[in-house]
Amino acid sequence: MDAGLLRTLTMVTLGLSLVLLARRPARRLFGAGPAFTLWLLPPLMALLSWLPAPVPALVQAVHVLPAAAALPGSAAAPAPSAGWLPALWLAGAGVLVLRLAIQYARLLLGTCPLQAPLRRTLPPLPGLRRHRLREHAAGPAVLWAPRPLLLLPPDFHRRFDAAQRELVLRHELSHLRRGDPLWRLLAELLFALLWFHPLAWLALSRFRLDQELACDEHVLRAMPEAESRYARTLLHGTGTEALPALIPWLAEPQLKERLTMIQRHRPGSLRRHSGLVLLGALMAGSVLVAQAGTSARTAAASQDLGYNLRTPPLYPADAVKNREQGMVLLDVLVGTDGKPRRIEVEPRQTTASASLVKAATDAAAQWRFNPALRQGRAVEGHVRVPVDFRLDPLSEPAANTPKSSSSS
Repeated sequence: MDAGLLRTLTMVTLGLSLVLLARRPARRLFGAGPAFTLWLLPPLMALLSWLPAPVPALVQAVHVLPAAAALPGSAAAPAPSAGWLPALWLAGAGVLVLRLAIQYARLLLGTCPLQAPLRRTLPPLPGLRRHRLREHAAGPAVLWAPRPLLLLPPDFHRRFDAAQRELVLRHELSHLRRGDPLWRLLAELLFALLWFHPLAWLALSRFRLDQELACDEHVLRAMPEAESRYARTLLHGTGTEALPALIPWLAEPQLKERLTMIQRHRPGSLRRHSGLVLLGALMAGSVLVAQAGTSARTAAASQDLGYNLRTPPLYPADAVKNREQGMVLLDVLVGTDGKPRRIEVEPRQTTASASLVKAATDAAAQWRFNPALRQGRAVEGHVRVPVDFRLDPLSEPAANTPKSSSSS
């Protein structure tokens, strides 16, 4: 697996683990609304892994002449390949995205304008007429397609009385004001990318539940006198299957948790706002600590890195025949054991042909570096190694070594 993708997966796993561990305590202390903001942490951690890394150290250039091809036992063994892993991941993600698209198409095709009898029974709630109201058997629910839709079942006016209809619609309007349909769609797409991750399957159901709890709390904060009526409305409703990207009024596995939240004392405004500030600071701190730890390790290890050139690059015979020469600048991530974990080619400062690039990377895979020690322990680090292929010896060996200022 590519080291960049591995870092991203590690960061996402760390973010999901923190959210799954902290969501319940945060909900009890600060309320469901502030606790829901914790779900911003996994994507923030994923983006963190793609921030620019420290500039690697530049070591002395390796000069390769055609005579090096005669050295015995210097052929580099090809690195093991796992080319089937990206294909497997792409196939799984494609299946889930296709499933999401089919579900979306079915939902949209199944909607129709509200009938007049149903429209006349709707309470005059602020903002209700501004949103697109559609009729669908899966309602009450909201959907992003691509503008938010509020779906109501054909028997909405018969299934709920007037007071219950008001509570249900307040709940759905709260979803729309908070932008929940779009967040749900983004969560489904991220889940499709992480389909192989065990925590992703657990996190998706918890994300859906936390979204509903935050919305319930928002409605009851505005109508604290309606707690018992709200609970009866939930009990009166019919649970539906949690479909991708659809936010139903009541999903089957959520009833118990939502009733428990209604019975529990909800934090006041000061505590809730303090929770938002504290949780935001904790998330920012987690991101900064992870970034600082990564930067410190790579920056420290990029100093005083030496390497043992036991496998010099071979000058390919076809390159000698075609009079090919040039510079290959390698960016090597060195593990704590001194072995290269990732070898990349800097394209802007590489002037050699593809065959010379392959010869340089094959040889570098066999090199052994001396990782820097920090507090007595080896740490990872980046190093840049210029490999200069020349058909004729240079009078000044450092003439073609890239300067460190040009690599920043």
